[in-house]
Amino acid sequence: MTSILSNKTVLVTGHTGFKGSWLCIWLRELGARVIGYALEPHTPLDNFVVSGLRDKVDSNIGDIRDYDKLESIFDNYHPEIVFHLAAQPIVRLSYDMPRLTYDTNLIGTVNVLDCCRLSDSVKVIINVTSDKCYENKEWVWGYRENDVLGGHDPYSSSKACSEIITSAYRDSFFKDKYVSTVRAGNVIGGGDWQFGRIVPDCIKSLKQGNSIGVRNLLSVRPWQFVLEPLKGYIMLAEKMCTDGGKYSGAWNFAPGQCSTTTVKELVTRIIHYWGSGSYTDLSGQQEQLVESRTLSLDISKSVNMLGWSPVLSIDEAVRYTTEWYKNPGPDYEFCVNQIREYSKVI
Repeated sequence: MTSILSNKTVLVTGHTGFKGSWLCIWLRELGARVIGYALEPHTPLDNFVVSGLRDKVDSNIGDIRDYDKLESIFDNYHPEIVFHLAAQPIVRLSYDMPRLTYDTNLIGTVNVLDCCRLSDSVKVIINVTSDKCYENKEWVWGYRENDVLGGHDPYSSSKACSEIITSAYRDSFFKDKYVSTVRAGNVIGGGDWQFGRIVPDCIKSLKQGNSIGVRNLLSVRPWQFVLEPLKGYIMLAEKMCTDGGKYSGAWNFAPGQCSTTTVKELVTRIIHYWGSGSYTDLSGQQEQLVESRTLSLDISKSVNMLGWSPVLSIDEAVRYTTEWYKNPGPDYEFCVNQIREYSKVI
């Protein structure tokens, strides 16, 4: 695994989170000096904790809303590349805590971009948003990068706002810096224990010997293993380092059409690879918040311009994910081995 990111100083906000921790491991294996800035991990079982990543990167604990502390990270480390992943990432939580969601996802984005604006070292910025930033019309075809942004819930609209903020900074301030936004599907993988996500909910129930309670069984989602979009983010950063003007903009990184399937199919596969278990349909038994039933992305731009494409089937994605949770000690080397195994097929 070689990369032009080797020996680069890379700042990852949200490095204690699910996707952020996996990105840090991969960047470290590529030879980058990784700087992290985020809140404390969500649980003692998070990938960041069990992988021992705290001792392997320059880890800094802080709130993305704390501008002064964030600015000190830029002043102390002089990052060249910034991946912004710190966010309030849960749709259902955004209904309970809308102000926190907007404060984190909007002001947090402004804080990162403004620190980048004032930094002499930063040249490449990648803001990780969400596929839910699009105005979802429940179309059967995928959304393209130039489709209308929107959002029917606080989380989705906050991500659309983050996209607009990034575009405004790019057009107004970043004449000698390059900035992109990236949008992925429903990402699954080891070490995610966030509330309200289907995979952690499944694993918790399976470990306790309980039936998995599932709402919205027939909702269709583009499921993808965590390393698939991260590979796209890394490829994009490499391209932006060499020709930023060509590659700045918005990018979709979604799974193949065969991985766009129902929640029911995903849960059934998790049970299969776990080796036992069952699920219970909770539709109609709980208050149903507004959630999209169908949402997919068009990845033509990433395929044709970056040479990126998804390579794992839904079965392979679930197998990788379940193996992490079934392993009694998924340490740093376990994660690296999954990255190496994945790298052989891309």
